[in-house]
Amino acid sequence: MAKQVAIGIQNFEEIIKGNCYYIDKTNFIKEWWENKDSVTLITRPRRFGKTLNMSMIEQFFSVNYTNRGDLFEGLAIWEDKNYRELQGKYPVINLSFSTIKEADFATTKYQICEVIKNQFEKYAFLQESDVLSEAEKAYFRKMTFEVKREDMAFSLSRLSEFLYRYYDKKVIILLD
Repeated sequence: MAKQVAIGIQNFEEIIKGNCYYIDKTNFIKEWWENKDSVTLITRPRRFGKTLNMSMIEQFFSVNYTNRGDLFEGLAIWEDKNYRELQGKYPVINLSFSTIKEADFATTKYQICEVIKNQFEKYAFLQESDVLSEAEKAYFRKMTFEVKREDMAFSLSRLSEFLYRYYDKKVIILLD
């Protein structure tokens, strides 16, 4: 089957599994990891591949993609054994606000709350673990039911803390 030119696909796995042309940017993972920055700001014009790169980073590091080295075989990052061992080993919170394009503040706020709520739903299994106290489980349930603006300020910090305790690894947070 001939390779396809993928226009508008922002999911790394879709690009790789869909036999689409892909310019290997996996060296960015190594460069970013070795800088050991606490925060990295990536500014590029629209349609420059930021979302696709964040998808690539998530799928490389995320515990939700453990044993998915097949996505990276044949790419630059996979040539380094040390990086192969990092694949699928970290909790990742990936928040994309790219689809929020509302005209009014109230609807925008609601949709931002929904994005955060979806992250709590994604990690709902934490409520069944012994790493959360009963009060933290109640907070978690509240965040999966109805996120309020006043809860948003610390919600990512709290979710990150919960994931850190569960996995005993620092959490990678991606914001798009």
